[in-house]
Amino acid sequence: MPKTEYGDVRSVIFSCEGTALTAAERTFFESEKPFGFILFARNIDTPDQVRTLISDLRTCVGRSDAPVLVDQEGGRVQRLRAPHWFNAPSFGKIAALYEQDKVGGRRAAEMTTRLIAADLLSTGFSVNCSPCLDLGLPQTSAVIGDRSFGGDPDQVVALAKVVAETYMACGIMPILKHIPGHGRGTVDSHHELPVVTASHQELAASDFVPFKQMRHIPWGMTAHIVYDALDPGYPATQSKQVVEEIIRGEIGFDGLLLTDDLNMQALKGSLADRAKKAISAGVDIVLHCSGKLPEMKEVVGACPALTLDAVRRVEAGASQIKGPVSFDVTGLKNELADLVELS
Repeated sequence: MPKTEYGDVRSVIFSCEGTALTAAERTFFESEKPFGFILFARNIDTPDQVRTLISDLRTCVGRSDAPVLVDQEGGRVQRLRAPHWFNAPSFGKIAALYEQDKVGGRRAAEMTTRLIAADLLSTGFSVNCSPCLDLGLPQTSAVIGDRSFGGDPDQVVALAKVVAETYMACGIMPILKHIPGHGRGTVDSHHELPVVTASHQELAASDFVPFKQMRHIPWGMTAHIVYDALDPGYPATQSKQVVEEIIRGEIGFDGLLLTDDLNMQALKGSLADRAKKAISAGVDIVLHCSGKLPEMKEVVGACPALTLDAVRRVEAGASQIKGPVSFDVTGLKNELADLVELS
């Protein structure tokens, strides 16, 4: 998309409250021009309904390719569910297979990703908030749990790389989560602020490794976590030091950087203040997920137009997306079921 088409686009991704847009939501999105949208289970009923909603959202902002995101990892985290969509295995289940059979585990990761991509493409989604690159450690909060590919950074890379690159080959933008690593968080950042006390050296030798190895993936999402050794004053999402020195510098990620959801209680202060701090820290795009119009009206004023660097990152990422590709869905489901014993 030419740079001129981004002139009035805000550095924020919003949602909506229901399965169809209200008149007030339409007016707000038409006026404020968010960069994109994210949908949740509350927004999803049938394939036709989802296609209509996504089309309406893009019409509001006047961009037929406006990003529309979803969390469709597999396992516990799936917004699109049976009977209309594929019930994907968790990353933990794929990791367990990989530990027994590396070739089979990688094949299961690829097939699962292709099947999820087929569902997303058929309904109009263009971005999936997946894969998690967070390590699964003994102390890891259950909010990550079987969303992780395991505690070995090399294993995480081996499987997450298959997932991310398969999405890109199929026509879906993946998002690396949660930079620079949620695995050492012992509490759920949806409800409280995790504080990680590991040394910088320890983090660099473990948690950072998957993100560094996959820094070529175009989009990433920050962690709402304080790392005492990096910046004891702010969670990564709002830390200029973590964003500039660790994510952009040491890890070397130069892709489009999104926040995790502003509504998560790991962040403090008003929603506008949360957004301002993230943007000031160097994050490209703020993510606000509740779909509540009064909250969106508060947040949007804190979200300026996309920076030139953000536009560059958007365009560079778009140039790496291939597809769509065709494949035998039924055949893949049968093969995958044999591998991971899906019912």
